[in-house]
Order: sequence, then structure tokens, then C-alpha cells
Amino acid sequence: MDPVAAAVAAAKEIDGSVMEGGGQILRVSAALSCITGSAIKISKVRAGRSTPGIRPQHLSGLQLVSDLCSGSLQGASIGSTDISLTPGKIQSANHTADTQTAGSVCLLLQVALPCALFADASSQLCLKGGTNAEMAPQIDYTVKVFKPIVEKFGVHFDCDIRMRGYYPKGGGEVMVTVNPVKELLPVTMTERGNITKIHGRAFVAGVLPFKLAKDMSTAAVRTIRKEIKELYINIQPLQEKEKAYGNGNGIIIIAESSTGCLFAGSALGKKGVYADKVGIEAAEMLLRNIRHNGCVDEFLQDQLIIFMALAKGTSRIRTGAVTLHTQTAIHIAEQLTQAKFSITKCEDELSSNVNHIIECQGSGATNLNL
Repeated sequence: MDPVAAAVAAAKEIDGSVMEGGGQILRVSAALSCITGSAIKISKVRAGRSTPGIRPQHLSGLQLVSDLCSGSLQGASIGSTDISLTPGKIQSANHTADTQTAGSVCLLLQVALPCALFADASSQLCLKGGTNAEMAPQIDYTVKVFKPIVEKFGVHFDCDIRMRGYYPKGGGEVMVTVNPVKELLPVTMTERGNITKIHGRAFVAGVLPFKLAKDMSTAAVRTIRKEIKELYINIQPLQEKEKAYGNGNGIIIIAESSTGCLFAGSALGKKGVYADKVGIEAAEMLLRNIRHNGCVDEFLQDQLIIFMALAKGTSRIRTGAVTLHTQTAIHIAEQLTQAKFSITKCEDELSSNVNHIIECQGSGATNLNL
């Protein structure tokens, strides 16, 4: 039996329809396959979605991971519901991934970043698609919230936003430089502290009038003021000119706590939706993520699971309600690594909101290429 056939035969089987049943299963499985060196077979990819199977953004993410680890990818085509990946050695290089749609560059980074950490030298990733897309973190979230928190694990990357791109055309481009690590550090984030600062950006791009940015900002500030009276809130309205492709509007608001926790609320404009409604939606999302007194918001929660699983030692993170995305990431991480997770419910005497501690004994992945 040739080596590739043997590896596929021994591949770990992943059911792509379990729990959240979306693209996240592909991203976490592919990254962990690449890092651990174990071949995977994923069946029933995105089975429950209105358009099942692989979409352009998932395909470019899988190809990127396969490039990073000189792997062999089978079944990787649009609409495919069964794929297998047999990883090789992770190589640092310049890699480009282009969704050719408004598919999110942030989701491409989610799958590629953990892999690039285990290369032999720093890697350059040129990611093209949507920078501010629905159903995905906005690039501003990735840079302002995700990046400072993953740095606690010892992850270091630079992100240069060359061009912003919006739905439906995409056309955005970010250049990411990732430095390799020997191993990841465990992280403890259990004390929230007080909210000390709230800031953000409300933007319009293309032909949309600047007034929309001001309306989003004003409505968001007004909404937050009802609940948080004492803080200065600075949400800058911006007109994006040079570095933006296509038309779009949106807002992201970030809150910082005295212990260095970060939370965000964001929303994108859509045809026929009033700008102040977009601002209110983002503000309400932020407030909801501050109320539970956890240390991460609902969007960071699942993105940290893979780093907790790979770290050497025990990580503990306090969070609000545990999302289905997070439960799914834990399920996959436990299938593909030696990591062990537990979730403990904490009654909080200060607020009526329940929060949880996600604890993980990490698998202690070591970079054998360094």
C-alpha cells in the first residue's frame, strides 16, 4: 500500500454535521490535522446548511492549510461534502489564499494561524476576500480583540490591512506575518475587573454618505449611555476612501476592562436598514457581552479553544453562556489532540447572570521544526 493510501486508511474520521455543523468543524479539524500530523476524513460537511458542502471561502482555507503543510487534499471542490487531508511537514513560506468572493479573510486566518505557528520560520499569508463580512469577525475585531488576547498564549502576528472589501464583491486584502513558537503558553483569565474604556469606529465606504457613519455612532453611544453612565465613549465616524473596494458601512465598538479583558459589539449595514438601527444592534451586542461578567465575549470564546488545546499546561477562562460553536470546537479538539476540557458553572453573587469557567489541560504541542 502506498504511504498516502495508508495514511488515508488510518485517517481519523470526523462527522461534519455534529453540533454546530458548520465551517468551524472544517477549520479546527484541518488546523489540528496539520499540527498533529494525523490524517483526517471529514464527512457530511455543513450537512445542515441551506447550501451544504464546501463554499469558496472554506475551499480557499483548506487549500491554504494544505499548502502550509505540503499536504494532500482530496474531495476539495465547491459543494463537496466529503474531504480528506493527509498533512506533510509545515513549511514557512509566502502563501496566498483568495476566496474570489466576499468570503471572510478573518476565517482564512482562523484556519491558517495555528498551523503557521508550528513552521520552521516566519510565514507571510496574503489573504484576499471580505474584510468586513457577515457571519464572521470583522478584521477590526481580529486586530483589536483577538490579537491582543492570543498574544497571552505566546502567539505573535502582524496584520497589515492593504485594502478593505465588502459584500458582495470582496476585493479586500490583508498581509499577515506569523512568527513560529516552540510551544504555546497556558492562559488564565478569570477576573474581569471593571470596564474602563469604550471606543470604536463607525465607517462608510464607497458611494455611501458620511452621515450614515455619524448616525451609527450617535445611536450606539446613546444606547450604551442608558446602561453605562460614567465612562467617556469615543466612537469615531470615518469615511473610508483610498483603501476600500466597493460600498459598505458598519460599526465595531470595543470595551476594555481594568484586568485587560476585551469585548466587542459590531454590526454591518444592509440595504434598507436605517443606520441608527445598525448602531443600536452593535451597542446591544456589546452590552450583552459585558453583563455576564466573564472575561471574553461570545465570539472570542470559541476562537481560543484551539490555542487552549495546544498549550502546554492548564488554561482557565471565565465566560458567559457557552456557545454551540465553543462546544463544537471542544468536541473536535478532544478528538484530535490529548487535550481535556471541563466546563464549570459559577453562580455570580454580583450579577444575576450565570458564567462559566472553561478549563483545559492542554496537549502541549511542540514545534519540531524549530
